[in-house]
Amino acid sequence: MAYRKRNGTIYSVLIFVCVVGFWLFENFYTPATYSDNENVNNSNNFPQELLPASTTGEIVNHSFFSLSYSEPFEQAEWVAYTLDKKHLTYDDRKRPYFIEDPFVSSKSADWRNYKGSGYDRGHLLPAGDRKFSKQAYDETFYTSNISPQNREFNAGIWNDLEQQTRRWAKKYGTLYVFTGGVLVKGLDEIGDEDVDVPDTFYKIIARKQDDKLITIAFLIPNKPQSAQLSNFIVSIDEIEMNTGINFFNKLPTKQQGSFEKNEGNSGWKF
Repeated sequence: MAYRKRNGTIYSVLIFVCVVGFWLFENFYTPATYSDNENVNNSNNFPQELLPASTTGEIVNHSFFSLSYSEPFEQAEWVAYTLDKKHLTYDDRKRPYFIEDPFVSSKSADWRNYKGSGYDRGHLLPAGDRKFSKQAYDETFYTSNISPQNREFNAGIWNDLEQQTRRWAKKYGTLYVFTGGVLVKGLDEIGDEDVDVPDTFYKIIARKQDDKLITIAFLIPNKPQSAQLSNFIVSIDEIEMNTGINFFNKLPTKQQGSFEKNEGNSGWKF
């Protein structure tokens, strides 16, 4: 009887230790940075003349994408990346942990803000666009690259737009993509760090054709959608008006005017 009681005590202690260990791991473990230590924070191959203005002054260049971080909203106001058909592979990658971005001066929001919120940790630069290398894939799991998204929105029309963008990369070659949530005052917030939940997300896609830029832009409410993607095409001017961000500001004003007012899908086959 004493032996059985002693065994029961040992099992109880082991279970307690495992529970405590799991809780500590879940709440305090953070993996090492995903960036290449030999090329930390270097500019990537995104054309500098196409980068948008930053309303915060907090631009971070990772090896495979750039972003402008907004500390008040605890997420990026824009993420900019190049997507080429050679980037699109079927390589199988192990999904890493989400971790804070060490190159954001205030550090990006902890992923735990999303726990129990009912919102997805929605990628801005999709992990599926960066399967061509482990580092490129892992970098998309910095929390500076995520934003709270309605689950049906994330798995539905937002995923449809990501898939369509890949089809365009296969068809047209190199694309330049800008994406983020519309960050304005009065949004709902989640977590201890008050991560804002955008009501709307945007994506701008551009490609070069001779000496011209061909663009298409989308503005989609962060909720389930049954309409076709084409219903959400807007002008870049409208996205600038909603976000306060000046896109393509380094280009001559006349050149910007030639495509920023466009509200159609001319040059983009669905």
